[in-house]
Amino acid sequence: MNSSMWTDMFQLGLPILEKMLRPVIVYVFLIVGLRLAGKRELAQLNPFDLVVLLTLSNTVQNAIIGNDNSVTGGLLGAATLLMVNYFVVRLLYSHEKLERIVEGDSDTLIENGQIQRDNLKKELLTIQELELAAHKQGFDSLDEIDGAVLNPGGTVAFTRKKPSIELTRHNELLAKLDEMSAELAKLREAVSISKGPQKPA
Repeated sequence: MNSSMWTDMFQLGLPILEKMLRPVIVYVFLIVGLRLAGKRELAQLNPFDLVVLLTLSNTVQNAIIGNDNSVTGGLLGAATLLMVNYFVVRLLYSHEKLERIVEGDSDTLIENGQIQRDNLKKELLTIQELELAAHKQGFDSLDEIDGAVLNPGGTVAFTRKKPSIELTRHNELLAKLDEMSAELAKLREAVSISKGPQKPA
């Protein structure tokens, strides 16, 4: 019985070559599929995209493992995926043009405080989804944002608006007034101490 258990656990149910080809084919398919689906799939900006990403693993599970439930088969499939990813990442790192073809370019969503609606439409993003992404990064509204870029990896990078010259000067003036008030309070305190208690006439 023990011998049968160990055999079922580690004996491959598929040929080794097929076991290695299946993960590679699925890997390539998912890379191409996510590239064509757009960067918003990676950004997970709404529940529907999240559901798609979560169910992808279950959908392609049988395609990867086939009829093989052995530990050896699982380890071989996982090792194949890690190895393929290792070489792909290093290949893209060494070839910038190829990386841009595979991952795509960044898209500007907000420029100089102006929302680029054409780019939002191209990426199928709504204003509400963009506001949600901004809230997650600590912005109260899109009015605070000077620029926003949707990166190939699905992350949205925001840059805050710089304060206007008038606002900067106003804040500097208030700071100087606060300093003068503090100095004046110190002078009054020093004068009152130097005079000492007043003697009765």
